[in-house]
Amino acid sequence: MASRVSCNPPTAQEQTEPATALLSAGLAGHHETMYQSNLMYKASTALPRSQVGSSLRAITVLRDKSGAAVYTGSMKPTSTAQGTKRIVYGQPSWRLTSADVEAFVTEMGGQLGPVTFDRRVRKFQPYSVAPWAEEPVDRSLPPIIRALRGDFFCLPFGGNARPFRGEKHPVHGETANARWQFESLETNDRRTCLHLSLQTKIRPGRVDKQIWLVNRQNVIYSRHVVTGMRGHMNLGHHAMLKFPDLPDCASVTTSHFVYGQVFPQAFELPEKRGYSCLKPGAEFRSLEKVPTLTGETADLTRYPARRGFEDLVMLVSDPEAPFAWTAVAFPQERYVWFALKDPRVLPETVFWISNGGRHYPPWNGRHINVMGLEEVCSYFHHGLAESVRPNPVSAKGFATCVALNPRKPLVVSYLMGVAKIPVGFDRVISIRASSNRRAILLQSASGRYAHAPVHLDFLRSEPTW
Repeated sequence: MASRVSCNPPTAQEQTEPATALLSAGLAGHHETMYQSNLMYKASTALPRSQVGSSLRAITVLRDKSGAAVYTGSMKPTSTAQGTKRIVYGQPSWRLTSADVEAFVTEMGGQLGPVTFDRRVRKFQPYSVAPWAEEPVDRSLPPIIRALRGDFFCLPFGGNARPFRGEKHPVHGETANARWQFESLETNDRRTCLHLSLQTKIRPGRVDKQIWLVNRQNVIYSRHVVTGMRGHMNLGHHAMLKFPDLPDCASVTTSHFVYGQVFPQAFELPEKRGYSCLKPGAEFRSLEKVPTLTGETADLTRYPARRGFEDLVMLVSDPEAPFAWTAVAFPQERYVWFALKDPRVLPETVFWISNGGRHYPPWNGRHINVMGLEEVCSYFHHGLAESVRPNPVSAKGFATCVALNPRKPLVVSYLMGVAKIPVGFDRVISIRASSNRRAILLQSASGRYAHAPVHLDFLRSEPTW
């Protein structure tokens, strides 16, 4: 039987009970204490205590070169009807960890964040959390805005202001706003998997969310399976990164794209206290030369930049590529964030460049140094109606929606991770698969290299790990 996770704190007796076969290891700034008969998690003041049930498999203890104890044994899967949740940046969230990564997923909207990569040493935290996350905000705001953080799955993707065949979806769909149900949290000595589900109502169906962490990998594997739905739909992932408050401190690059365009309409309106600087509808072939309203060009590969503006562009990935990638190099922090996708499932990449251009609540000019790097099948961020109907991008032969079949599940696989980089590594110009597809090799424009263990076959098949 699986051991059960309780959301109750340990009793006073349990907190003072003598330890037998004690194993202690400092992970991510916390102190974890394991017993043969039970597991008691003692967190920092930022995280409440929780207790895990008494059924554990045999414990194997190894020590590193410094003599610190490291737990490498396996545990039985742990799950409860609701799972163990804690309040993280204002939202009830589930926690999942591996030896290298700690991640939280919100109950409301299934939003992934915050995430800490290399959690025992460097502690990289690339994802954005909205500055109002713990503030009292107008309850009329959509749940997605109240919880805004990290990455989330959108079905349908976009604003969805216009109804489609009687369906009126919220911003980025029910998947980004509704409360997800806990199915399981399973952990063994190689990986951890959180499984959540959502029964959609506006277009009846089911979405299963599975997020895996694999030991000795700084990677998040995300898979959404859509079942029981019929008809056309647009969709996507909505990853958001928070950049250091230093001009041009990071480089944003992508794999080869075959078409690029600025959002065709005004992205923000000055009369509504929003401001943009890129030229609406402008087409481009290079992220380094994107037309602006003033007749100049902007280099979108350098960020943070253009403080005081909000802009949005979309790229169409090369459909012939074995996989497509987006990468952000942080040379001073010595790491690269990357995202990998199958361009036949998620053919477009949307850049939402958010640097203080919205002066209306709750943004109030303070959502700065954030860039959404969003892998989608959609016509920009308009929504379902505009993506399903003929549009200028679909007219060029690029898919902006999919056809759902209730008898055939739609599987959307996506992975994100970080790789440590050497001194002198500037910006990513290529990401290639290793011969066994169990790692990627990242090359910089300066001729430096980095690598990361990654299971690339995850993008097209069931995980084998």
